Amino acid sequence: MTDHQGVPERKAVPVADTEVRRAAPGFSVERMAMFTDAVLAIAITLLVIEIPRPEGEVLERPHDLRRFLWGSRDSFLAYVLAFFLLWGVWRRHNLLCDQLAGLNRAMAAWHAPLLLFVAFLPYPTSLIGHTSGDPLALCVFAAAEALMVFSEAGLKEAAYRSGLLAEGVDPVDVRRSAGASWSVGALFAATAVLAWWVPHVWIAWLFTPVLAAPGGRLVERLRR
Repeated sequence: MTDHQGVPERKAVPVADTEVRRAAPGFSVERMAMFTDAVLAIAITLLVIEIPRPEGEVLERPHDLRRFLWGSRDSFLAYVLAFFLLWGVWRRHNLLCDQLAGLNRAMAAWHAPLLLFVAFLPYPTSLIGHTSGDPLALCVFAAAEALMVFSEAGLKEAAYRSGLLAEGVDPVDVRRSAGASWSVGALFAATAVLAWWVPHVWIAWLFTPVLAAPGGRLVERLRR
């Protein structure tokens, strides 16, 4: 069919039939992923700022520098520990975003506490780096980490219930991943309490990657 000028008319295509569907304003997966990446990148970078720097005469005598670096070993250990914990959050969030076709209000809301504790983590990291073995410092760090991972678990639960998973994504896998996060958060919460009686409770944090999968299966059984 042509119009009165002889130009072929374009057939109207219903919005539902178009291949490209825009997310509702404020609910773009890509924008939320980029913002989360930026916050995590800044938090990871801030971790190294808390490591003490040698100054003055310490730099002039090798023996003093070695003693200074050895005395700062707790700060280096805290840095490495917090780095890999935040790295794990980034990797899991990255995977979740790849599994989503969109966001809803619940998922957007869960990002607020998640990023709140991501941005806060450099502070308790500096506490455990400068006050080795102090139970309060260990408690604050473990509590912050627990709340961060619980927020991650809440985000995954919201994604599981949203109906916005991408095509081919198994909802059971998302729920199992949420269970793993709940179990890891519970471990950190338990160590926040145990820190007052167990000086080296932080060693348990090193095993969270190993305990996440079986913890997720345990949570899955409890759901049933």
